[in-house]
Amino acid sequence: MASTRLSTCADQVRRQDRDRYLTTLFAPAERREDLFALYAFNLEVAKTAEVVSEAMVGRIRLQWWREAVDEIYGGRPRAHAVVEPLAQVVDRHGLSRTPFDRLIDAREVDLDGEPPADMAALEAYAEGTATSLFALALGVLGLGVVGLGVVDGPADQGPAAEAAHHLGVAWALTGLARAVPFHARQKRSYLPADLTSAAGLDTAELFELRASPALGRVIEEIAASATDHLQAVRRLRRDLPRAAAPLLLFAPLAEDHLRRLSRAGFNPFDPKVQAERPGTVWRLAWASWLRRY
Repeated sequence: MASTRLSTCADQVRRQDRDRYLTTLFAPAERREDLFALYAFNLEVAKTAEVVSEAMVGRIRLQWWREAVDEIYGGRPRAHAVVEPLAQVVDRHGLSRTPFDRLIDAREVDLDGEPPADMAALEAYAEGTATSLFALALGVLGLGVVGLGVVDGPADQGPAAEAAHHLGVAWALTGLARAVPFHARQKRSYLPADLTSAAGLDTAELFELRASPALGRVIEEIAASATDHLQAVRRLRRDLPRAAAPLLLFAPLAEDHLRRLSRAGFNPFDPKVQAERPGTVWRLAWASWLRRY
């Protein structure tokens, strides 16, 4: 299904975002490179907090991307391995700028160093990052959505927008739950402060990379919220065209990750939670064929 010689963007996604790479293989051939460019852009923005030593440097990096997006919409994209193909994607599909701006703005949170106050704040972050990206991907797939967000009311924009909203939040919450060990090594936490307080979770213990019953209770709450959003996607799937499959396939992927978390007692430090499962592409092919999202 994939070319033996990958483009720069496709190779970047294959190496750094395996799940998005695999789902893109189920997109029409003429749209895959456009999705890869979009996902490579996301990787560049998402890794900001990981590649800088100071928050100010990170904000400068995000501003660089804001200006790059501004230049794309101004018709003068700068020379860059991701910016140039991204500009072609925007022009080819008439993508709205709003989700790009929301995605970049949401990544400012990564530089703050403070956990979200509550689940609502965590879901707002999930929507700003993952849902914004899914909205752009819908545009590439020919199911364009002008913009997504709580203020816009995704349910009022049709089933595609509503599905992208719920799927984005579910996918991000699942990823954040699984990424606890990675963030803990960086002395960062995305666990809602009210949940950690109620559970009696000691952040210092978390940053020492130690699992605990308190951590399990917090992760279970986040997983339950992700599951609720996946159920909302499932209720909408019959209203969505087959063209949405490259996005809807994130639902079975998220379910698999959540199932492994549950079996591990909601301990994100369990090696089985992080291990890559063999045969994932075949399970996705089966889900796509049967439309079991």
